Amino acid sequence: MTEPTQGDVVWLTQAKYDQLQAELEHLRGPGRAEVVKKVSDARDEGDLKENGGYHAAREELGKIDGRVKQLVDMLERAEVGETPADDGVVEPGMKVTADVGGLSQEFLLGAREMAGEGIEIDVFSPQSPLGQAIIGSRTGDTVAYETPLGKTVEVKILEAVPYSG
Repeated sequence: MTEPTQGDVVWLTQAKYDQLQAELEHLRGPGRAEVVKKVSDARDEGDLKENGGYHAAREELGKIDGRVKQLVDMLERAEVGETPADDGVVEPGMKVTADVGGLSQEFLLGAREMAGEGIEIDVFSPQSPLGQAIIGSRTGDTVAYETPLGKTVEVKILEAVPYSG
């Protein structure tokens, strides 16, 4: 397996890594077993063509399997709790203040899973168009990126400091 590049790294705090690891263990164990039982019970009801419970349980099982793959991939690429150097270089794990298209924004460059619980700051993925454009830039640099709608947006990095939670 090749070493992940900077853009492939998923930066997570230790708490978030532990939470995602626990979710993975639950989905691989009791969570999946519960849904497999639902599929089996629904299959025993007879005609599968018109068995809504069976189809719903199969769809739920597919979602669980998809989430398991996503979690395994993310946790394999995770850089956990390692605070980047305070050198003004934008990389995963940095809190970035930037002028984005004329608006000042402050955000964490990290995994989308960091958003929510306990995180009081917007989170942008390094794989997002903005994230890809700013990785490796420094405080004072101006870069441009193209939005999914085809608009070019200029971004000036005002500050990049390690995220401390």
